[in-house]
Amino acid sequence: MKSNPLQAIGHGVLALFGAIGRLSLFALEATSHCARPPFYPRLLLRQMVEIGFYSLPVVGLTGLFAGMVLALQSYTGFSRFSAESTIPTVVVLSITRELGPVLAGLMVAGRVGAAMAAEIGTMRVTEQIDALTTLSTNPHKYLIVPRLVAGFLMLPFLVIVTDIIGVGGGYLVSVFKLGFNPDAYINNTLEYLEVMDVASGVVKAAVFGYLIALMGCYHGFYSKGGAQGVGKATTNAVVTGAILVLIFNYIITEAFFAQ
Repeated sequence: MKSNPLQAIGHGVLALFGAIGRLSLFALEATSHCARPPFYPRLLLRQMVEIGFYSLPVVGLTGLFAGMVLALQSYTGFSRFSAESTIPTVVVLSITRELGPVLAGLMVAGRVGAAMAAEIGTMRVTEQIDALTTLSTNPHKYLIVPRLVAGFLMLPFLVIVTDIIGVGGGYLVSVFKLGFNPDAYINNTLEYLEVMDVASGVVKAAVFGYLIALMGCYHGFYSKGGAQGVGKATTNAVVTGAILVLIFNYIITEAFFAQ
């Protein structure tokens, strides 16, 4: 018998709405536990170190080379219009508003989101999560809440570091390669930088950190099928985390800077 294409479309739509509903309920339950005892400060500190400190090298390198490339590309384009003096402003605004939060979010999604999904997924398929429930320990409290809170708190810190290193990379290229005056470059950078530019990036980072941790925990928590299921959950966590970073980047930018 030939399959009905409308039936396949219907199944796909129902599966999509089912996944959205399950994710929404998971997020609501996990978030509600963030403000209710018992708390596990040691687990939270461990996740903060894992997400924040151990992500510094990759985030720092990403910000450094992003700032350096941005300065080179801006100079190549603006020199055609004799607008080289605007390069410091372009670099600092691009880094603080967009490139810093987005690049840091994508790097953390690839590193931390995958690790969370793999760790929790392994606990699921080996029935360790069921053992926690048997021992009267809420899995959301013990596993999910520390990761959500740590992601929410630490990604803004990583984005601030990315901003500083990225602007520094642009400064190095502009001064030592393109021949800019150091004092003039710094003055132009500070003159046009506003608090709202940095604040918008920090707000984006907090939202990105929550979403990345949520995707890693969600896909790991509902993984099944042994090692293959854990691998699939890890891939899905990275992909969905990166997509949500890009989607919410636009939404938050629209909220902050739309006229």
